[in-house]
Amino acid sequence: MSVYTRVEADDLCALLAHYAVGELEDFAGISAGVTNTNYFVDTSLGRWVLTLFEQVDESELPFFMQLMDHLAGHGVPCAHPVARDDGGFLSRVRGRPAALVYRLSGASETAPGPDHCRSLGGVVAEMHRAVSGFTPVQKNARNLDWVAAAARRLNGLMDTAEHALLAEEIAFQQEAIGTLYAELPAAVVHADLFRDNVLFDHARVSGLIDFYYACHDYLLFDLAIICNDWAFGDDERYRPAFWQAFMHAYTRRRAPTDAEIAAWPAMLRAAALRFWASRLIDAYFPMSGEVVHIKDPAPFKRLLLAHREAAPALVPA
Repeated sequence: MSVYTRVEADDLCALLAHYAVGELEDFAGISAGVTNTNYFVDTSLGRWVLTLFEQVDESELPFFMQLMDHLAGHGVPCAHPVARDDGGFLSRVRGRPAALVYRLSGASETAPGPDHCRSLGGVVAEMHRAVSGFTPVQKNARNLDWVAAAARRLNGLMDTAEHALLAEEIAFQQEAIGTLYAELPAAVVHADLFRDNVLFDHARVSGLIDFYYACHDYLLFDLAIICNDWAFGDDERYRPAFWQAFMHAYTRRRAPTDAEIAAWPAMLRAAALRFWASRLIDAYFPMSGEVVHIKDPAPFKRLLLAHREAAPALVPA
């Protein structure tokens, strides 16, 4: 949620003319995040978030709108797209495809505790149950093929030993697809549930946001991404009480399969690899924009190495 494309009041007035959301009162760019341009938009009838899609294939956008609409309809607290007067969800602003979504209450928690993790565990389980009835399928745009292509782009730019580690881990994950991952349950997952994509009202989840990496993948992949961010502190140390709280709430609604338990250490590595690779690409090939945040790839490399040595259990004792 960076700002790559500058939006003016006239742009917003022209956009809002196609929605029954009132007149423009105020707006401000949102600097957090990485991929798209985002603005808070206040009107006479409410508060909204405008997203301009900078890197997403435009043909994929209806999938995201349908998914958010489906989840909201099933009671999952999430960003819900606003329909235009013609019933569609997508518009154009400054030549970019764009969507207006309801602005949820609450704020992200950069230093969550076990109570936050417990609330999140229940919501993620409900999301994983709700997608069982969602039929559209979209592949993971940042899957292992993408990671391998990223490694090829980075060849000759990275430290030689680091690039060798990247290649070794890609080979491990390629083998796991036909073995450890062969019987894993799959459905549509969020695939980016970091702390800045979850809103809280006190310690209760008030909304999940930024579904623009959502895709059809292993449910376990979603859990691994969450564990790598929520169960590890800024000091990169594992916090078992945090993950125990999350999984206690999650397993009350959805119990992991034996195949998921067996594949868990490898999937933690897969999640660390995916975000190490994407942050390396962002660092070596940054996008230009008005406000751009480049996140350090090194923590995910260290997390990957830690998981290779000893990974925490999926279901804590």
